[in-house]
Amino acid sequence: MSITALFALLAFSSTAPAETDKSAIAAIEATCFDYIDGQLEANPQRVARALHPDLAKRAAIGDTPDERLGLRRMSKEELVSLTKQGVLKTPKEQWDRTCKILDVTDNAASVRLETPWFVDYFHMGRFGDRWIIVNALWYSKPKK
Repeated sequence: MSITALFALLAFSSTAPAETDKSAIAAIEATCFDYIDGQLEANPQRVARALHPDLAKRAAIGDTPDERLGLRRMSKEELVSLTKQGVLKTPKEQWDRTCKILDVTDNAASVRLETPWFVDYFHMGRFGDRWIIVNALWYSKPKK
């Protein structure tokens, strides 16, 4: 197989966001913004609708006295509760966030959310006509 043929095969082997249905892109972006904007405005209902009931939200924290390869774990209920408490509530004029769709293939999407405080990497699933966050791996940015 020639190198050109190999690149052509790789180029068409997955669905890039640009090739995905525009309504799917809009729905994925809306879910990402429901997640972050809901937290920034302290709107727990908005955050809850973006999350799968069995959400797995984690941050790698490394080895701890109790766990090798430790993870900070958070459930949907915990995130919604923190939102209700207004932990990230921020005046709208100070909002600085981006949602970037990394990949969409059939009923699965990968998305990167960045704020001044943290970065989240999402796995979203399509359930009917809704896209919701199933998994999230995040890290806190160093404080400046």
